[in-house]
Amino acid sequence: MLKVKTDNLQAGPGILQTKQHFIILDGLRGIAALAVVIFHFMEWIYPDSSMNFIGHGFLAVDFFFCLSGFVIGYAYDDRIGKMGIIEFFKARLIRLHPLVILGSVLGLLAFLFDPFASYTEEYGTGKLILLFVCSALLIPFPVMKDRAFNLFGLNALSWSLFWEYVANIVYGLILYKLSRRYLAVLTMLAAVVLCLVSYRAGNLLGGWSGETFWDGGARIAYSFSAGLLIYRSNWVIKNRLGFIGLAILLSLAFVMPHFGKWNWVAEAMVVLFYFPLLVALGVGSSLSVGLKKLCEFSGNISYPLYMTHYAALWMFGNYYTNNKPDATELFLIVSIGTVLLVGIAYVVMLVYDIPVRRYLSSKWRQR
Repeated sequence: MLKVKTDNLQAGPGILQTKQHFIILDGLRGIAALAVVIFHFMEWIYPDSSMNFIGHGFLAVDFFFCLSGFVIGYAYDDRIGKMGIIEFFKARLIRLHPLVILGSVLGLLAFLFDPFASYTEEYGTGKLILLFVCSALLIPFPVMKDRAFNLFGLNALSWSLFWEYVANIVYGLILYKLSRRYLAVLTMLAAVVLCLVSYRAGNLLGGWSGETFWDGGARIAYSFSAGLLIYRSNWVIKNRLGFIGLAILLSLAFVMPHFGKWNWVAEAMVVLFYFPLLVALGVGSSLSVGLKKLCEFSGNISYPLYMTHYAALWMFGNYYTNNKPDATELFLIVSIGTVLLVGIAYVVMLVYDIPVRRYLSSKWRQR
């Protein structure tokens, strides 16, 4: 085992400085975001996940939650007491919310100007404004029947950010003060709840709709706690797998086959054990110099890619439903579309996300 180093705090205004990143974990976050994009393309083509080659791509969200627990513990456990809970919440808002708002804007524009659909007349101006405000403020509002009653009809992906915020609030109020022993007990209880949810639904796909709202709570309760427990227990495994080896292992979770009536067990085991293991391996693995820039790029675009891609996916879904393209055309659309979405995420990061966060951080420092 390798103890996580926590002595890399940069000099300067303490609450605004962050420790160095685990670059392999950043790279793996990008792989998970890419899996989500491909999964969302493919679920339009194969609504039955058992026929989808990346039918477990949605489990990437559980990997995000586990990473988040680890990173939050690493970044804030030893300084949240000094910075204060309010400052912690401000830091998280600056990090996360600019893209929540942009995702809502893109979702509204795609809804209004989708060339392959015409259902805006079903929603009056007042309701559209309410949908946008709820999306931008992360207030669940599952009223859009034609969008399967997503918690956030204009940007479905915001459901996981809603639970991320909940986890951050619970961390700031309770978890950062909790001893490792009690955290372990809480994690085990959350594991039991997660298994019950998986058994009842037959999978761990829920959390994004009004009907499955509390499934999202179960998913983040375990994975966030597990990630935090990994950090506090120094469960870091030395290995030589590197980024490529770990990226392959992570991808296997997304492309694993459907296991019929035992599928709920397989998905639960991946979330309960496999993802925490990958986090521990990711921290303990070394990165070759040649892959450093790739991992940095992958990590940097992961969140912009995740939060901006779904507007385009609704347009793709409407095109697919109306035109039924053949296999060759679908391959080209999905391949080129994925590359374009990565490129858009990169532009969004450069021209919007980084400048906005830099501006907000600067205002915060001045105050």
